[in-house]
Amino acid sequence: MSVDFAWTPRPADWWVAQRTAVPLFRWAPLFALVLCATSLVVLWLDMLVPAVFGLVLAFVIFAAVPIGVSANFRGHPLADRPVTGSADAHSMRMVVGDAARTELGWVEVPGWTESSRVFVVRAPGDGTYAIPHRAFADAQAVAAFRALLVEHVGPAA
Repeated sequence: MSVDFAWTPRPADWWVAQRTAVPLFRWAPLFALVLCATSLVVLWLDMLVPAVFGLVLAFVIFAAVPIGVSANFRGHPLADRPVTGSADAHSMRMVVGDAARTELGWVEVPGWTESSRVFVVRAPGDGTYAIPHRAFADAQAVAAFRALLVEHVGPAA
């Protein structure tokens, strides 16, 4: 069985992949919310300078992740180029325009995760491949890709 996929990446794909794969990105908004609430309590206690500092810091923490991901996306030379790929019982292959080609055997894949919108396939080392569900033709293709991952890599992390 072979599953084909194709998409043009968006910054949101990178954002969701980072939130899925990296705990720091996942917990940053919650940390910013707790810091904001704490700063409001400090403001209520009439400590203006620490409260304002905390609110500014909470905003920076909350905004830094999406702004950083968007800046990295726009600065990457291949980020917005169309991607095509396929996966079968042996490997996953992806091509980015005429500029890059990757084949990743299932034995090389240390793990994978999935969010409601994106598969994040871990590559050897620190790399990841974010494949959005919209890249597949239909829900059956998404399920077939998930089945390949479960069969050849193991359950989602």
